[in-house]
Amino acid sequence: MTKLLASLCLALISTWASADDLQVRGMASSCSACHGSLGIAQPGMDSLAGVPKEELTKKLMDFKSGAKPATLMHQLSKGYSDAQIEQLASYFSALKK
Repeated sequence: MTKLLASLCLALISTWASADDLQVRGMASSCSACHGSLGIAQPGMDSLAGVPKEELTKKLMDFKSGAKPATLMHQLSKGYSDAQIEQLASYFSALKK
């Protein structure tokens, strides 16, 4: 019984993990209009692919708090929780430049 319960728990956790991955990719897709498909932007805009997670997290948190001025990012970043910002930063930092 204990092994069965453990197996069910692992199955649920892996399902939740893949759902989270899909959600993060969905959130990241909204960034593509300005920051390019897969985080590689056109000249004049910041690329996000391969930027260290800590750097991206700090920038997004600074936009969210108003510490970093912006024309649009300060509004967009307020729509994400701190955990979602960290998830986005992880996603983009893992992409190749």
